[in-house]
Amino acid sequence: MRRITAAERRARLGVRHHLAAPADTTLEVARALVALHGSDPATVFLAAAARLAAPDIALIEREIYDERHLIRMLCMRRTVFTVPADLVPVAQAACTNDIARLERRRTLLLLDQAEVGDDAWLREVEDATVEALRKRGEAFAAELSADEPRLKERLVRAQGTKYESTPAIVSRVLLGLAAEGRIVRGRPRGSWTSNQFRWSPIESWLPDGIPERPAEEARAELVRCWLAAYGPGTVADLKWWTGLNLTQVRKALTLIGAEEVDLDGTPGVVLATDAEPVPPPEPWVALLPGLDPTVMGWTSREWYLGDHGPALFDRSGNAGPTVWSNGRVVGGWAQRADGEVVHRLLEDVGTEMETAVATEATRLTEWLGPTRVTPRFRTPLERELTA
Repeated sequence: MRRITAAERRARLGVRHHLAAPADTTLEVARALVALHGSDPATVFLAAAARLAAPDIALIEREIYDERHLIRMLCMRRTVFTVPADLVPVAQAACTNDIARLERRRTLLLLDQAEVGDDAWLREVEDATVEALRKRGEAFAAELSADEPRLKERLVRAQGTKYESTPAIVSRVLLGLAAEGRIVRGRPRGSWTSNQFRWSPIESWLPDGIPERPAEEARAELVRCWLAAYGPGTVADLKWWTGLNLTQVRKALTLIGAEEVDLDGTPGVVLATDAEPVPPPEPWVALLPGLDPTVMGWTSREWYLGDHGPALFDRSGNAGPTVWSNGRVVGGWAQRADGEVVHRLLEDVGTEMETAVATEATRLTEWLGPTRVTPRFRTPLERELTA
C-alpha cells in the first residue's frame, strides 16, 4: 500500500489550493476547492483574494453576479457554498435534493403546529412567490412578502420555552424554493460583506434550470471532485465534508475506483490516477479567513492544524481566521476597529517566514482599506486580538 506522508499532503494543499501558486480567476479558485464556503459572505471574497494573483473586489463580483460563473446554494452539510455553475447539477442531485425534502417536511410540521396550512397551501404560496419574483426579476424577502401577503403568516418556534419566537414563513418558503432549485441567491444589499441577498428565478442564472442527474452518479462525481482537490483523505473526512452517509460514501468510492493508501498509519483513500509523489512548492505563507475551504476541508486536521484548534476554532467546530506557513496552520489573525490586520504566531516559524507573515498582514490591511470584517463565528484568539 502506498504511503503518503503529512509533508506530501501539505505540498499538495499548497499547490492545488492556489496558496503556493496563485490563480487568475475566482472561478479557477472555486474549482480548485470544489466550492467556496459561503455561510459568511465575506469568506467567499477573502478566500478568493488570498489565492488570486491580482485580487480585486469588483472583478470577483463581476464573475459571480454579472458573468454568473458561480452560484450560492445550500448543499454539502446543509451549508451555503458558492459553487461553480457547471458543478451545480452535481451538488443538487448529490446533496440538495435530500435537503429540500427534509426542509419541506420541517416546514409542513411548523405550518401544522401553527394551524396555517397544509401541503397544498404551501405549494400554492410557493408558486405565487416564484411568479411574483419573475415579474420583478429580482427581489428581497420583504418585497416578495408585499406581493404575496401569505408570506407574512407566522410560525411558532420553540413553543413554551424561553426561546419561543413567531417568525414569518417567508424565510422558510424561500429556503425551500432555493433548495428545490427554483430560485437563487443573487447580489446582496450594500457591500460584499452583507448577508441580505436578493433572490432571482433560477432561469435568470441558468436559462434551462438545473439539469437532473442520477443521485448515485452525482454522489460519485462529488467524491471524485473532493479527492482531486483535497485527497488523499480518510473515509471520515469524505463523510463529514460531503454530508453523505457512510454507505453512500463507500459506494461512491467503489464507483470511481479509489485506491487505499497509508496516511502515516491511518487508512486513507486517493484517486487511482493521483497516487504518485508530489514535489514540494516554494515556501509560502497565507492569511486565510474564518471558514476558509482549506481549513474546513477535512475533519481529521492534526496533520496541518497541530494542537492549535482550541484557539482557532469555536466550540461548534467553526474555524476563525488562520495564518498558514508551508501547508500548516501556525497562528491566527484579526482586523481591529481601526482597520489594522494583526496576527499572532503560535509556534516558531523562523525569521524569514515571520517577516513574510508580517508583510502579508500589511498587504491585507491595505487591501481591505475602509472595509471592516468581523467573522460570523468568533474564536478565542480572534477575540483576544481585537480586544
